[in-house]
Amino acid sequence: MAEPFRTFTSAVIPLLRENIDRDQIVPARYLKVTTKDGLRDALFHDWRYDEDGGLKEPLFVMDRVAMLDRKILLVGDNFGTGSSREHAPWALTTWGIRAILSTSFADIFRNNALKNGLLPIVVEPERHRQLVELIETNPRTELTVDLEAQVVHLPGDEDLPFEVDPFARMMLLAGTDEMGYLLGKVDAIEAWAATHPARVDTLAGSS
Repeated sequence: MAEPFRTFTSAVIPLLRENIDRDQIVPARYLKVTTKDGLRDALFHDWRYDEDGGLKEPLFVMDRVAMLDRKILLVGDNFGTGSSREHAPWALTTWGIRAILSTSFADIFRNNALKNGLLPIVVEPERHRQLVELIETNPRTELTVDLEAQVVHLPGDEDLPFEVDPFARMMLLAGTDEMGYLLGKVDAIEAWAATHPARVDTLAGSS
């Protein structure tokens, strides 16, 4: 179970490439991993490391010292395209990313992200250009992500509203998932079942 999603403030990591796919986020050779252990190094591995395992020069944007504690990723259009894998949001959250801003996300990636404590925020192209200009003008600009109010607070008291599936939002704020939600309803389910006998005997005819 993840930690409940709380309002947070962070500077932004700009990774303004379009059509970043899940093989680029986490190469397929890391898919044998069944836990999040080690996925920090797997994140964007082929863009970050050379064949000898050293960091490439110039450093990939996420490896620059100024970026290491940042929790917001600003990316290009169509982020997370390609085959389905939970390892992509696992690697991103293990790194420390909590929200990603893009003009669009692949559906499977968006769903996997929401189920794993990562918030994908869709912004209109015009607002995306505004964010890019804001970060280019001042790379240390901080944004505040408020999931409960569904806004990103920009400098100067400007708010950037966004939409999230209501059930996914509820799960993120509670720090749980569908299974956790159902387990939280066990007492109510059992109480209802005790007062509503089965209409069909599912054991009829069995020996």
